[in-house]
Amino acid sequence: MSRAILQVMIRGHVQGVGYRAWVECQATASGLEGWVRNRRDGSVEALFAGAPKHVADMVALCRHGPPSSRVDSVTSETASADELNLRRAGEAFSVLPTV
Repeated sequence: MSRAILQVMIRGHVQGVGYRAWVECQATASGLEGWVRNRRDGSVEALFAGAPKHVADMVALCRHGPPSSRVDSVTSETASADELNLRRAGEAFSVLPTV
């Protein structure tokens, strides 16, 4: 089975609205590996790894976000498997500290 790894940047009103917890829940339910974190510039950054269709579906979900968010833009680019090492040991998907 092929595997896709995408790094995603989400901009808009996406901090302080439960966006990271929502991403973690959606990604875990989709069987994806990766992480999500806030950035000091007000954006949210995420890494999704898994079946290409599941990764693409997750990126599409990010364009809408949880009800209290307002997503202005979502950009994605291919990432390396090394980026998965940022996860916490033993976790398939992690919420990481702000950078």
